[in-house]
Amino acid sequence: MGRDRIIQMLAAFVMVLCLSASAAISVELAASVGRHHLAYTDRAEDGDPPEVAVGIAMGAFRGLFVNMLWMRANDLKQAGRYHEAIELSSAITKLQPRFPAVWAFHAWNMSYNISVMTQTPEERWQWVNAGIRLLRDQGIPANPNAMLLHKELAWVYLHKIQGYTDDANQYYKRAVAAEWTGVLGDPPRPDQRDRSRELAIRKHIEWLQPIADAPDSLEELVASKPEVGALVGQIAARVGQFPDPADFLRRVALNSALERSGQKALIQRHMGEKSLALSQMLADPALKPAWDAYLAHLRRRVLIETYKMEPERMVRFTEKYGPIDWRNPAAHALYWSARGVEQALTRATDETMKDYDFINTDRVVMQSLQELYRSGEMYFDYLDWESGQVATYIAIPNAHFIEPYHQLVTSGELLERNPLERTRKRPYRVIAAGYENFLKDAVRYLYRRGQVREAEKWYMTCATWEGANMNDPARKYLFSRPLDEFVQEELAERFKSPSVATSEVFGALDGAYISGLLGSDSELFGSQFEYAKRFHRFFMENQLRSTPTGDAYKRLEFLDRDFRIVAGQHLSNIIGVLSLDDAETIYDNAPEDLRRYAYDTLVDRFKESIDADQAAGGRPFGQIFPEPQGMKEFRVEYQNALEERRRIREGTAVK
Repeated sequence: MGRDRIIQMLAAFVMVLCLSASAAISVELAASVGRHHLAYTDRAEDGDPPEVAVGIAMGAFRGLFVNMLWMRANDLKQAGRYHEAIELSSAITKLQPRFPAVWAFHAWNMSYNISVMTQTPEERWQWVNAGIRLLRDQGIPANPNAMLLHKELAWVYLHKIQGYTDDANQYYKRAVAAEWTGVLGDPPRPDQRDRSRELAIRKHIEWLQPIADAPDSLEELVASKPEVGALVGQIAARVGQFPDPADFLRRVALNSALERSGQKALIQRHMGEKSLALSQMLADPALKPAWDAYLAHLRRRVLIETYKMEPERMVRFTEKYGPIDWRNPAAHALYWSARGVEQALTRATDETMKDYDFINTDRVVMQSLQELYRSGEMYFDYLDWESGQVATYIAIPNAHFIEPYHQLVTSGELLERNPLERTRKRPYRVIAAGYENFLKDAVRYLYRRGQVREAEKWYMTCATWEGANMNDPARKYLFSRPLDEFVQEELAERFKSPSVATSEVFGALDGAYISGLLGSDSELFGSQFEYAKRFHRFFMENQLRSTPTGDAYKRLEFLDRDFRIVAGQHLSNIIGVLSLDDAETIYDNAPEDLRRYAYDTLVDRFKESIDADQAAGGRPFGQIFPEPQGMKEFRVEYQNALEERRRIREGTAVK
């Protein structure tokens, strides 16, 4: 047998061996692909761009074809042809769903480029929300450990919605607040326990925990609580079927808002038979245990199936970071950025840490906590939103988020995975600068609020922090000054910032109401109240600007344009969380015009219990809280003001 023949036989043997091994391995590979959902698109569907069919037909050359599409999509974006770029991006995501960059490119085009080409806030929100849904509902499920997609989604919430660079940001904020009022219902009502950070966190965990513990399926729930089955049957018979759980939850939230409204009787006269039936069922105390279990189950389903969020993680983040109000866009920025870090840490090793963009994602976590400090206490009028009016949206600082920001930076957790930020050999580090600026803001706010001892604590923490940047020669002088001088100098540097304006106005009002009215110090009340009024007027005159999206929502309108409404609503919010004795003291000491804003809140909060006490010999409600003069006219005037805002929003106001 010749040499060539031997080589041919050996080659044939090796080929047969390789083919046999390939056949054996392919079975396991195919099973793994199915288990982990790794298969790319293998057939075109109706409505797909033609590039999808071409890419599928190219088989092994699909990658080269996708590269060509990617370059073409980028050229279209540079040319401003965003809609065409979106079509190509959609084709790429179908051909290569494991390519995170194209999901980010696609979502950015919708949320940033196309949204600003539309004219109304509602149109802009549709595109911003489309970018959110693309990342949340498709991109991240296809790439569950992709830090890039988590960071991009968090950034849309943090920068596009929570920020103020977009002219329609005020509309976005209300849209998110309305959406999440429907999903989770009303957050825990503020009360005096909130003065303790630990108790405030515990209260929010108790709110979320039933959702995290709820069964995944209705069958499991009914098996453990048969009364839920009877309730579901009653809903179907009296109200009808609701195939979309989110829509049903929205109706429940609307009913809850209606129950608190002074216009409840008027609105109910115009409600349909099924809406009235739902309202009656929700108010039936005998059905409350079944309702609690059923709504917790629905909320869990909506969170997991619609929003791709994990209730257990939401509970854990609340415990770690603070009393999160999920109506706030910054809450979602925190969730997705922190989740992205945690998902990436499960795959990162000492050798691959440099391949993950931890530093920028951690910065989004930090900025999200900063925004929750700046705006984490919220008051939102859901009923006005559902009625088509310009809904009241008040977001004020929440000092409970100072501590988690401090812990994140100083505990070593963040610096451990960002070695460039850890070394003090660098004269300037971004995280160190951000931490110092954050504490400066916190000191200024606490001081203005009247919490001087707490302000002094954080002032000293910042002054003595060993991780401070070394490139600022003025730092030593700045932190050697008395606290009041330090605060004034900081304010002079940043008085035009909307977050500073918010904290100054509400901090001063807190001091006026708590230290002044509750402390029966009329001089302090007058000085703090006048400071808030002057600062509000200065900010409105210098910073409020019209935008191309109309006059209903101005870009920097973080405060209502009418200071009377700002001051009145804030007093109403504060007096609604106090004890009866403290509420009576503030009400007695408040001027008549401010009492009008607080009176209906006091009726809702205390009248029922006071009436019950009166039957046992207690004082009547009207003696404790006498109705201010002109309440009837005030209510009409206030509703007219809201109606005028609605007309402005719809473009029908009389010029």
